[in-house]
Amino acid sequence: MGKYLGPVCKLCRREGEKLFLKGERCYSPKCSFEKRGFAPGQHGRTQQGRSERESDYARQLRAKQKARRVYGIFERQFRRYFGLALRKKGLTGLNLLQTLEMRLDNVVFRMGFASSRAQARQLVNHGHIQVNNHRADIPSMLVKPGDIISVKESARSLTYWKDLLDVVDRRTCPMWIDRDTKNLSGRILRLPERSEIDGNLNEQLIVEYYSR
Repeated sequence: MGKYLGPVCKLCRREGEKLFLKGERCYSPKCSFEKRGFAPGQHGRTQQGRSERESDYARQLRAKQKARRVYGIFERQFRRYFGLALRKKGLTGLNLLQTLEMRLDNVVFRMGFASSRAQARQLVNHGHIQVNNHRADIPSMLVKPGDIISVKESARSLTYWKDLLDVVDRRTCPMWIDRDTKNLSGRILRLPERSEIDGNLNEQLIVEYYSR
């Protein structure tokens, strides 16, 4: 599956808020959103304050686009995840967010092994990650409760992983993952609850968008 290769700071500016797509850089003064917090393009400045006049469709579209950009997913795959959520029991919106959270690249990010989902995706692509002691190099792989995610033994000698041991404990890890920083591994305990997922995402508007 492809990935977005354009300037990610423009994505934050388009959504009108920080999506933290560049990890630690987003917390520094170098963040582009701090310098230009308006939408990109010729009419970016004039579009500020229009959110109050947006149509229902526009708000639904923006909610869907924001979720796609946060998790780094193209439309075709995002729509497939919605189809999976629709077929499950329970609330479709929550099912969708839980499915997105169960992506391997997102889990690696949530465990604090990467500063952003893009970096986590790269670590997975390069074969540094194992799932249940088997090499996993597909970022979109969906893990489930009980799975053990760990760093491959042969990769732990690399400088990145040695340096990570000094900072990983300062990175938060959600309660639905049991992280073992010493062994660079973690176990999925359960599906995340809604309160443990990004509160800025509006899953109801996403459901309304695909239910038109």
